[in-house]
Amino acid sequence: LDNHISVLPTYKPVPVLPFQTIPVVDLTDPKAKTRIVKACEEFGFFKVVNHGVQHDLMTRLEKEAVGFFALPQSLKNQAGPPGPYGYGSKRIGPNGDVGWIEYILLNANPQLSCPKTSAVFRQTPQIFREAVEEYMKEVKEVSCKVLEMMAEGLGIEARDSLSKMVRDEKSDSCLRLNHYPAAEEEAEKMVKVGFGEHTDPQIISVLRSNNTAGLQICVKDGGWVAVPPDHSSFFINVGDALQVMTNGRFKSVKHRVLADTRRSRVSMIYFGGPPLSEKIAPLPCLVPKQEDWLYKEFTWSQYKSSAYKSKLGDYRLGLFEKQPLHAHRSYSNIRE
Repeated sequence: LDNHISVLPTYKPVPVLPFQTIPVVDLTDPKAKTRIVKACEEFGFFKVVNHGVQHDLMTRLEKEAVGFFALPQSLKNQAGPPGPYGYGSKRIGPNGDVGWIEYILLNANPQLSCPKTSAVFRQTPQIFREAVEEYMKEVKEVSCKVLEMMAEGLGIEARDSLSKMVRDEKSDSCLRLNHYPAAEEEAEKMVKVGFGEHTDPQIISVLRSNNTAGLQICVKDGGWVAVPPDHSSFFINVGDALQVMTNGRFKSVKHRVLADTRRSRVSMIYFGGPPLSEKIAPLPCLVPKQEDWLYKEFTWSQYKSSAYKSKLGDYRLGLFEKQPLHAHRSYSNIRE
């Protein structure tokens, strides 16, 4: 891990609620669409089983990612600094956020060439690129399947009203590989902030990790719930764009990772995003009258630009609310 940043945020213990409250959805269950909608309304988060992705593919990509993160720091740095794609270490975004983490962010759209994505592939064997591309293809299908079930559960006639944005050939989606390393020094073996609290700006996030704990989500009353790891399952996050499209009915979940530096954690997150030019607004089939909209219409490009200018914990949607009820609220004080 890059040692240019010596001061990292310390973890202040917060009561963590029992994990039994996290919903589990079996995608082969006839009632899955109803359970997905309920989970999105109550948590903005749920676990998916029987998703159809081969476990071997998950473990292969994890193995290749671990191989990349084990490279000498000088070689990894050749794929950085992230802009936003490429390799990054400790710094999360351009606005001063840091964590006990190193990561790769890869563009998921082969139509859009990215020099930093190419730089990552130059530092890795061909099998790494093959595993990334196969994994992205499979997980994109999972995200689209889940979005189609959401649409059905919401009673939307056009089943593809959400998934078509992720399936679009100009979809602005990405894959993030995170590594929260084990500490080498005995004095460093403690719980640190790996990735501070935030929401994901896209439509949907599909996360898979190894069997090291650390992920926590914030529930409606402001408490934190520890998410038990399960390397064979996926965890689905509602993103900011989906919260807007459902006019706040679905909640973009605030989450964080606390890194226990006695064990390394590796996670892979597919972020399903719309094309840059896509207009994001409450769906007319759910909210027919514009005066009932809680959010202004914006393009994904506008929101993405705004999100990257913000700090990790900022309440990004506040700028796009039609009638902000709490003009100066901080992220820590809102429900998500």
